[in-house]
Amino acid sequence: MLVSSLLTSVGINLGLCILFFMLYSILKKQPGNFEVYAPRLLAEGKSKRISHFNLERLLPSPGWVRRAWQPSEEELLSSSGLDTVVFMRIFIFSFRVFLVAGILGIFVLLPLNCVGDQLKSIDFSDFSNNSLDLFTISNVKNGSKWLWFHFCSVYIVTVWVCYLLYYEYKYISLKRVEYFYSSKPQAHQFTILVRSVPVSAGNSVGDTVENFFTEYYPSTYLSNVVVRKTNRLRGLINDAKKLYRRLVHLQSERNQPKLKRGCCFGLFGRKVDLVDQYEKKLEDLEENVRLEQSEVSMAEEDVRAAFVSFKSRYDAAIAFRLQQSINPIQWVTEQAPEPHDVYWPFFSSSFMRRWISKLLVIVASILLTILFLIPVVIVQGLTNLNQLEVWLPFLTSILTITVVSEVITGYLPSLILQLFLKVVPPIMEFFSSIQGYIAHSDIEKSACNKVLWFTIWNVFFANALSGSVLYQINIILDPKNIPAKLAVAVPAQASFFIAYVVTSGWTGTSSELFRVIPFICSLIRKPFVKSEDDAIEVPSISYHREIPKILFFGLLGVTYFFLAPLILPFLLVYLCLGYIIFRNQFLNVYAPKYETAGKFWPIVHNSMIFSLVLMHAIAIGIFTLKKLSIASTLIFPLPVLTLLFNEYCRKRFLPIFIAYSAESLIKKDRQDQNDPSMDEFFNGLVTAYKDPALAPIRYSSNSPNRNSRTSPLISSEV
Repeated sequence: MLVSSLLTSVGINLGLCILFFMLYSILKKQPGNFEVYAPRLLAEGKSKRISHFNLERLLPSPGWVRRAWQPSEEELLSSSGLDTVVFMRIFIFSFRVFLVAGILGIFVLLPLNCVGDQLKSIDFSDFSNNSLDLFTISNVKNGSKWLWFHFCSVYIVTVWVCYLLYYEYKYISLKRVEYFYSSKPQAHQFTILVRSVPVSAGNSVGDTVENFFTEYYPSTYLSNVVVRKTNRLRGLINDAKKLYRRLVHLQSERNQPKLKRGCCFGLFGRKVDLVDQYEKKLEDLEENVRLEQSEVSMAEEDVRAAFVSFKSRYDAAIAFRLQQSINPIQWVTEQAPEPHDVYWPFFSSSFMRRWISKLLVIVASILLTILFLIPVVIVQGLTNLNQLEVWLPFLTSILTITVVSEVITGYLPSLILQLFLKVVPPIMEFFSSIQGYIAHSDIEKSACNKVLWFTIWNVFFANALSGSVLYQINIILDPKNIPAKLAVAVPAQASFFIAYVVTSGWTGTSSELFRVIPFICSLIRKPFVKSEDDAIEVPSISYHREIPKILFFGLLGVTYFFLAPLILPFLLVYLCLGYIIFRNQFLNVYAPKYETAGKFWPIVHNSMIFSLVLMHAIAIGIFTLKKLSIASTLIFPLPVLTLLFNEYCRKRFLPIFIAYSAESLIKKDRQDQNDPSMDEFFNGLVTAYKDPALAPIRYSSNSPNRNSRTSPLISSEV
């Protein structure tokens, strides 16, 4: 790729970023867009729709940047939880890493690469037509003494990253313990999930669980809630909700006809009042829901699982840790998630179905990986004009136009790849949802891992080792040649990944601020929704979309900082944009859906360790190719020491993220002994894990305000 192509890509994406910032600054001030750009503030009553006109509403302003910057970490913790703080710490950690790497790369390594002439000397008189390869380590002469600066940089950055990893792991571990001490009593802290309950003839699941825990935990057992199969019941409730929305919409439209003919799509037959028709259907659905709820509650053979609650956190932890039965596949225990975090459809799957689903997920993931090589091949073809002319000879005349060739090679490949990657997170989330996880947070963590490693393989390795699937597999099966292959392939893709950071990082993050899809959906929905009194839906951030993206950019920065340091300024700009934009979104848009108390951080740590080891493997190969064998030999201790450091962190910090210590649990339990509200909490704990589908529903026909739009047909409990 030429410098001019990169500048074209930077120019296009910078223009889009500025456009998104200006549009956001104007649109967020319009009362009709508050539900798009400030739904959290509206739901919490911290913002109101102001309808009076003033000129300031039509002018862009940077005031939102200052407001996003102002809140401290403690304020962010109190308003959005520890998961949000940990997410923002990823940006802070990455910025610190690449600030040091950037100083070394831009002021030391980049000048050394530029003065080299292994490929050819840089033509400063025609700077825009220079190849970006001239700014990489490939341009340094083989055996040059200047390569020792690259060698020293690898050691410096490795030590710096490991120090920061240790510091952040320790910091977040302490934050996690502090957050636990400062939190109010929560249902999941006192509760475990028990599965594979052995039920004898004549006994119910509830009675069996009650008898077992009363006998073996007589002084600590509190209560249990049996899990029921409610898939069909959920379908009925969803149908009722849809019908309710249609009825509300019909009542809100004054000009819409309320009568239609009853036959042949409304063409023939007597006229029917649609409002009465919908209300009768709702009454029928209500009766069906009640009957189904009764049948589900009386059924005893469904899911042999129950949520079991105890009188203290320590007692629940003891029950969770111990094997409950001589038979290890019976009375299986695991930590209970928060009540609103429970993924109820999981319980309707049998053991065999879950086991088969896991195998299908593995097969489906492999197939998806193979299919994704198609867009990778397309992208690689676009970055190589000669190859593109061979594939599509009729484009030869168009490709001779300078602007067209610069857009195709500099901007289009990364844009196409980003568009294809958009479909990966929801697919991986679906894969994780059928693997047997009992909590939405567990599903999201699993999806986060899947998306991360999928991105690393299909974007980094597939582009770097661009070739057939068999070629990539052969490289893995011949591990001795991996460093040499990477040393040749990775530097050659530096220009593509710089453009990818600009397109996916700069523009992608700016579009997060603009909220393109929610804004378009709002415009489409406005003509059909006249009321502003409906409950506002506050979205939550999709961690499995955003965390893998940040970590992949971290991998690019770590592996390329000594190969092509030109990537580092673009990464630093992305991190600054992401930090400000996501702070703004957490304050105005996103509300926490659940709280894992920082359990995403181990994923960050493991990803950075992998990035370091990958960087070491590439360094070994590159110094061997550059005929600096002593440097290659001296790099070998680095991956070993890095893995030993990782093992130490795994022993030192990871247990804190798996479960709380006995010291913490007992101390917290003692704090609660003098709390007068604990009796009320335990009374609520008895029904905390009742399936929402079994909650009673009611319709407005029972109230005097039957035709009122603000009176719900279905209770908010459903």
